Amino acid sequence: MAEILPFRGVLYDPAKVGDVTAVVAPPYDVIGPAEQAALYERHPCNIVRLELGLEHPGDGPQDNRYTRAKRFLEEWLRGRVLRRVGLPAIYLYAVEYRLPSGAVRTMRGFLSLVKLEEFGTGRIFPHENTRAAAKDDRYQLLETCRSNFSPIFSLYSDPAGDIIRTLEAADGGRPRLAVTDSDGGHHRLWTVTDPAALERVVAAMKPLPLFIADGHHRYESALRYRNAQRKAHGGSGTLPSDWVLMYFSNLDDPGLTILPTHRVLPGPLPCPVAAIRQRLAEPFTLAAFPFTKETEPAVRVKFLNALHAAQATEAHVMGLVVRGEPRYDLLTLNPAGQTPLGPSARERLDVSILQQLVFREALRLTPQDEDRLVYIKDAEDAMAAVARGEGELAFLLNPPKVAEVKDVARVGDRMPHKSTYFYPKPLTGLVLNVMD
Repeated sequence: MAEILPFRGVLYDPAKVGDVTAVVAPPYDVIGPAEQAALYERHPCNIVRLELGLEHPGDGPQDNRYTRAKRFLEEWLRGRVLRRVGLPAIYLYAVEYRLPSGAVRTMRGFLSLVKLEEFGTGRIFPHENTRAAAKDDRYQLLETCRSNFSPIFSLYSDPAGDIIRTLEAADGGRPRLAVTDSDGGHHRLWTVTDPAALERVVAAMKPLPLFIADGHHRYESALRYRNAQRKAHGGSGTLPSDWVLMYFSNLDDPGLTILPTHRVLPGPLPCPVAAIRQRLAEPFTLAAFPFTKETEPAVRVKFLNALHAAQATEAHVMGLVVRGEPRYDLLTLNPAGQTPLGPSARERLDVSILQQLVFREALRLTPQDEDRLVYIKDAEDAMAAVARGEGELAFLLNPPKVAEVKDVARVGDRMPHKSTYFYPKPLTGLVLNVMD
């Protein structure tokens, strides 16, 4: 089902740029303004100039961040800062990283091209909804530069781990590139060109469905670009735009982590907190964790441990933090609360329960209210934001299970916005797909 293609990727030349750590970047959608500016300062050839260029006063159709990205790309190719590898390859990619708990894991995957398929064909499955503005941005960059600067992050299932083992056996030497990201994660990249190994991996991937973990906007933009190119070329033959750069991670790899995305709601609240709690007490059982100034650190740990412990059960549990209140609340969905839930896998996700029973029924948020939500990956950061007065309420979630993601995607459904945060993210700039 998944048609992958080894390709001659474009890589930074360490002889030109020095330590490649200085020229790579996180995915564009996690880069804030401060980090964008820092990446610009880090190196004159940092990939951020291509992937997420700065906007300038007076930008127009002839000079904007997309046209500047194209000029940088052409300049760096001419100057051999970026160089195309000599043989078609699949790029083995390993990331060793540390979780907030202190545990160290290694995620192993690979980079290749994949043939674009329309959703609904039974080959490639999305799992989240997309937004028009982000798709337009990615499309303009792709149309202008004819390149994929960052890979789409996808998942496949290989319980035995044969695919990665094949790539590791074909190139067990020193990595071609090794970089350390800002979180201390160690990224290593190998170029696998052995024809027999490539053939085995291509064949092994063919019957496997793919689940998009991250990069839905880039994938849908690539589909749009492919369709435009087919129309421009009369719809015949295979074009470079038929393929897109993708990172493939094994769903069955214990090195893959799914993190939750917590919600912080700034004021004003649509109704008093007492009314919110009263409405929440109907579908949920509320367990209070009261604290004083002296006991707060210990109570916070106890509260978060109780929230995380629910991951090992079938219970639907989430946390509530209210600005200025000396208590945390654990909300556990009770049988009465489950009655109005629909039968689909999507409707029984914790994030869907949060939207339906908490945001719409208890808080009675409007769509405009929900647009004010702030999304934060780390639970303690979300709690601290409320303590600083940056939000009135924080809702803490557990991550969805891998099986839940598959169940939603397999039936062609999509998870609510910001349902998952797959970690770690493949870096932008290790391998580029520059279309001929």
